[in-house]
Amino acid sequence: MTAATLEHVNLSVSNPDRSARFFIKLFDWHIRWEGPSINGGHTIHVGSEGDYLALYSHESVQGGFSKGQPMNHIGFVVDNLETAEEIVIEAGLKPYGHEKYEPGRRFYFFDWDGIEFEIVSYE
Repeated sequence: MTAATLEHVNLSVSNPDRSARFFIKLFDWHIRWEGPSINGGHTIHVGSEGDYLALYSHESVQGGFSKGQPMNHIGFVVDNLETAEEIVIEAGLKPYGHEKYEPGRRFYFFDWDGIEFEIVSYE
């Protein structure tokens, strides 16, 4: 068997600059790379040294994706759930699905394009 690490997730978004700024603030990330990409699009890689989101946009990306088609959500672990929720709200997004369960707490939100994210804390 080969060990694996998730390096990146490539998401189509309607405004990669807005999404990158949001994730930089939410997760204390940085832009790893930015430039032209396939089919005349534009991509921003935003993340940490070990992993990142590739935020791809092209004139055909309109957003408004349906939940579960084909992905349900992307989950992130944070040290401070309250601070993360404040940043989500400040961005004009709406947290929901708050739950406390063993071993942690979580909430969900949809971004501007209808992509669902889960934020978890195991504090």
